[in-house]
Amino acid sequence: MSDRVVSDFDLWACDHQACVVEFKVQVVEVAFARDACQTRLPFRFGGVTLHETERLTCRVTARSSDGREAVGWSSDLLVPRWFRKDTDATPAQDADELLASVEVAAACFSSQSANTVFGLWRQVLAERVESQPIDQPDLLVRGYGVAIVERALLDASCRLVGMPFADALRADVFGFRPGDVHEQLADWQWQADLPKPHSQVTVRHTVGMLDRLRIADVDPADRVDDGLPEALDQDIDEYGVNWFKVKIGAGLEQDRARLLDLAAFFAERDLSPQLTLDGNEQYEDIAQLAEVLESVAADRNGRELVSRLAFIEQPLARAYSFDPGRHRGIERVTKFAPLILDEADATPKSFVRALELGYRGVSVKNCKGVFRALCNYGIAKRAADRFQSGEDLTNIGVLSLQQDLVTGAVLGLPHVERNGHHYFRGLDHLPSEIAVEALAAHPDLYRTLPVAKGGGVALRIVDGKINITSALAAVGYGQSLSNYVQSLQVAATS
Repeated sequence: MSDRVVSDFDLWACDHQACVVEFKVQVVEVAFARDACQTRLPFRFGGVTLHETERLTCRVTARSSDGREAVGWSSDLLVPRWFRKDTDATPAQDADELLASVEVAAACFSSQSANTVFGLWRQVLAERVESQPIDQPDLLVRGYGVAIVERALLDASCRLVGMPFADALRADVFGFRPGDVHEQLADWQWQADLPKPHSQVTVRHTVGMLDRLRIADVDPADRVDDGLPEALDQDIDEYGVNWFKVKIGAGLEQDRARLLDLAAFFAERDLSPQLTLDGNEQYEDIAQLAEVLESVAADRNGRELVSRLAFIEQPLARAYSFDPGRHRGIERVTKFAPLILDEADATPKSFVRALELGYRGVSVKNCKGVFRALCNYGIAKRAADRFQSGEDLTNIGVLSLQQDLVTGAVLGLPHVERNGHHYFRGLDHLPSEIAVEALAAHPDLYRTLPVAKGGGVALRIVDGKINITSALAAVGYGQSLSNYVQSLQVAATS
């Protein structure tokens, strides 16, 4: 790769207008590595409890029109039972299906002639997702494959022009044309509308269904004692968090008991938290959720808790999310908090359809795609009561975590759910030399753990916030590490 960089935007106008000369790239090769990651604590979401899962890392080699090449990276966990709620499939089968989707998407990207990054993504998304029936159950799986390659291609393109992601986006290096996705965005002045990325991200800490609220309730024999918090009271003391995402969906009585216990917990500690609820597709209709909220609100502490709700995420199964009959009496829920889509946001049309039913928001997850999140930002900006929310699909460092944080900062998200640092131990899933390099390159993001507790590198959270200055400044998409190519055994697929 050449050392030449476009440090002075010599191919692009500097006044946030369209490209003077379009920057075009071609995907030369896509390769993957797949490895196992162990959780430090069991994590229940939806109908599955994770004790271990697999991580997929993607490497894309991109070539610019002048013949220079650069390598870009992306990564995600191959999480079971989220992309497709198939109770008959094993976690290994889920992982295989996700990898197969990435391999097909990689072949689609590689078959395209040189184009803008957005142009390549647009063609592949149309082929892999938009060509299918809107209610097809594997749309999220298909979109995952597109998104993994998309993010690695964005990283490679940033490196070709020598720019951090946020700067490259605003300079229109990627050729972003939201009107090609949504006609109503054809006149959107998106460069002027994008906020200045903030250098600190507020953590919205996940309270999972199996998570203990008090360390005193954890049997000493069951404690992992690895230098990181194991119960909510320890998380609050260690990280200073005051925003929380609470998983619900276990049934009326169980949900009511869980929320009232949480309300009592906050009252005991004299805390005034902000929180969101995640229904994880566990309710058959909106009336079931309304019963839970009304039951909790009948209690004094419970009433205080639900008064602090910012929004409620994906209560209905994705198959029901656009069924008007399942939303009768939606005002019973929205008087407590607005609703947002998560799993049901499988295509560019999903958010628009949900708005017509009374939803007001949509989740941002890099596993659904960066350009999709940018387009949804444009849809949200069309009305004052619409919004996006950052939701974590158990992102862990370095690649998936930092790219996700940068996306949230670029979109101006006020807080982002974080759970990977709680359920996985720091950067233990990476070779030690990569963890050390990550700490050196991003000391604002990471910290060392006590040697007496096993040592290692973990996420740094101070006063409930993560500092991402170094990730925003890194040439590339969120990280400046150079040794991934030496540390991973990748298999070329195209």
